[in-house]
Amino acid sequence: MIIVCHINTKITTVTALDNQKIEFDYHGTIAGGLQQIAKQFPEKKILWCHSAVKERLNFEAIKTLFHHDKMMLSFSSPQHNFFDTKIGYVEGSLFINVNKKVSYPTWQMSSVAGVIHASVLNALKDKIVCTADFDYYLCSIAKIGMPLGLFCYSEPGLLKSGELKRMPKAGIYTLFRFVKQHYKTRWVFLLVLNLVLYERKFHVLPLLFSLFYKNRKNNTLNIDSILVQSSRKTIDTATVDVIIPTIGRSDYFYDVLKDLSRQTHLPNKIIIVEQNPEEFSKSELDYIYEEKWPFKIDHFFIHKAGACNARNLALHQTESEWVFLADDDIRISELFIQKTFESIHKFGVKSVSISCLQKREKQVFKNIFQWRSFGSGCSFVATQILNNCNFNMGYEFGFGEDSDFGMQIRNQGHDVLYLPEPEIIHLKAPIGGFRTKPVLLWQQDSIQPKPSPTVMLYIISHNSKEQLRGYKTTLFFKYYKYQKIKNPYRYFKMFQKQWDQSIFWANQLKKVS
Repeated sequence: MIIVCHINTKITTVTALDNQKIEFDYHGTIAGGLQQIAKQFPEKKILWCHSAVKERLNFEAIKTLFHHDKMMLSFSSPQHNFFDTKIGYVEGSLFINVNKKVSYPTWQMSSVAGVIHASVLNALKDKIVCTADFDYYLCSIAKIGMPLGLFCYSEPGLLKSGELKRMPKAGIYTLFRFVKQHYKTRWVFLLVLNLVLYERKFHVLPLLFSLFYKNRKNNTLNIDSILVQSSRKTIDTATVDVIIPTIGRSDYFYDVLKDLSRQTHLPNKIIIVEQNPEEFSKSELDYIYEEKWPFKIDHFFIHKAGACNARNLALHQTESEWVFLADDDIRISELFIQKTFESIHKFGVKSVSISCLQKREKQVFKNIFQWRSFGSGCSFVATQILNNCNFNMGYEFGFGEDSDFGMQIRNQGHDVLYLPEPEIIHLKAPIGGFRTKPVLLWQQDSIQPKPSPTVMLYIISHNSKEQLRGYKTTLFFKYYKYQKIKNPYRYFKMFQKQWDQSIFWANQLKKVS
């Protein structure tokens, strides 16, 4: 491990882990220095820190936390983010509102302390400009690298406890420049609009200056040559229970059971929650008892519809080391469970969501990366995590329960990775979706909420104030062409009423959870 200490814009010392000083040219930028060191030591981890926190570096923890070479870890306290909360006006993802108490996925890196492998810097050499602003350079690497499969985290374990030195923050010109270089051009204009609408500030010059910068998206960037083999052990017994809620899909569900029975790595138990809200109805899954199956089956037949309730019931019945959350209309290959465990072992994670596409649907994402969501019908999760998770009943019969469940996992310090393979084929059975007609709380309102209150519930639960406002602006423009009112002023008044209704009902749903 090579340790690079800096003050402001200059490197002060470069040492090995045994404190041996390394000869180095200290005249360039910190970013340029990291590139030189990476070239000189291509097999080493490179740790950077501000000189004020060097004595607080947690070297023993770093060895465990940095468990494979395709990672980038960094940390600063909540008060020391380089970009302030205004970045939420242009990005609504979970990478913005960072939980600094746990290891949390984000591209928001810091010059306070961090670590990266030299192979990543060498792969990106000459592709990302070594700017004098070190924080900007680090955020740029992470923002560009994450979709390519670079795993970036805010990691409090890098430093021992104590107060952090106050570090520089990005000014408004830097913010606009970053947006122009890392997002589509329209977002700099939306940033201006949001700042006018919500902060009464009109930043003309930062906007104009940002237009002179080129976008850094580069299709030639590739870090696939960096091999991954995690040193973290996340699999012991490799036993797995499968949770499947079902209603009115006996034929499709039979095929799912057959696919599971043919697995090269058999599940330990299948937990089935069959729902039929009709009071005197009976189970349609006779084949569960009539045929022999190579695994245990726990079958629950209930007269209450709802996937959240069904999955929560099933979660209490799990016994194995892992849980596969599945749907009742999917098809999987014989090697599905085996290959999934191989990827989990390789990357050392405790939660993955797997590609789940319909027939003839093209694969958009072809590499493993940090997922922005969570699939409640296509995910493997370590059981120890699930002890503190449940499907929030406020989302029942709506949308967002899977994303909320994923956030519960992340807020415990566990990431969710996306696996492009092994693939799950989602048949989207014609009797699928919400096969019962629930009476929603807002169904009879004269003014219908927009967006759906369950979507709003997720936003107010997990996003920042700026992200909520940014979402409102984009929804205003997107929804305009789909509604009947074409007078802009009348449309705005109606939209505001619908938005207020959504906020109201989302807060009511919050009480249900």
